[in-house]
Amino acid sequence: MLKIISGTAAKVGVFVAAALLSTAALSAGIKVTYPANETAGDTRFNDLLEIMRTALEKTTPEFGPFEMEASAEKMNEERTLNELKGGKVVNIAWSSTSTDKEKDLLPIRIPLRKGILGYRVALIQSDKQAEIDKVTTLAELKKLTIGQGTGWGDVALYEANGFKVTTAKYDELFKMTAGGRFDLFPRGISEAFAEQEHNVKANPKLAVEKNILIYYPWPYYFFFNKADGALQKRMQAGIRKMIKDGSFDSIFKKYNGKAIAQANLKGRKIFRIKNALLPKETPFEDPTLWFNPVSQ
Repeated sequence: MLKIISGTAAKVGVFVAAALLSTAALSAGIKVTYPANETAGDTRFNDLLEIMRTALEKTTPEFGPFEMEASAEKMNEERTLNELKGGKVVNIAWSSTSTDKEKDLLPIRIPLRKGILGYRVALIQSDKQAEIDKVTTLAELKKLTIGQGTGWGDVALYEANGFKVTTAKYDELFKMTAGGRFDLFPRGISEAFAEQEHNVKANPKLAVEKNILIYYPWPYYFFFNKADGALQKRMQAGIRKMIKDGSFDSIFKKYNGKAIAQANLKGRKIFRIKNALLPKETPFEDPTLWFNPVSQ
């Protein structure tokens, strides 16, 4: 027998169904897909993943639940940014900033590592230390050759400053450095010592250069697709909360404190080079966002 549902009951049924759909959507939350590391076992971006997760957790009450996952395919930086621009494979990425990147993508203009990546300590072949010790001027420094990763933003910066640059895949650069294929493989302070320790067994002549510090402004940001302002807004709110409650600085110290001490910054000759790629919106006016080696 066909059962007739009254109008009131039908309305209640529709309301319940809509509520269930809404609850299901809320429980699913937002999926945040970030680029999988190019090299297996690479730990360079663990701090950024911790910042990302913490920012999402701190905004869950206002914005709802989330899931985080790496992309199915490994990507270098160049491919990551192209995929983000296309808006299909990843919906968040991290990179140094430039005028061109900020035209194509949505940034959060908060330096994720407080600009520490602009302070560069080089990996070298240990036999080259005596030769590098003779360098006293920027002109002499520019006579040394530089190694960098394929697709890295630094390549254009070094070339614009008159350096000769050799590029290769990230995991090939350590063997090339130890083999003397170029003079310097400049790394962020937080990268150099860990990378040397991880790769020296396979490359016994791989060493951290002792006396030179190269500096250029190099803020690293989270970036988003232009159509994904909602995720950008949520992440920015979360990072602002982290700065206010101290968790942003705690993560910075956790991942960078040891390397800053190892680097002996005050004992190095500092060479400053220009970064003409930076947008005018770069927040240099806020000193709380930036690492200051003088205060260390």
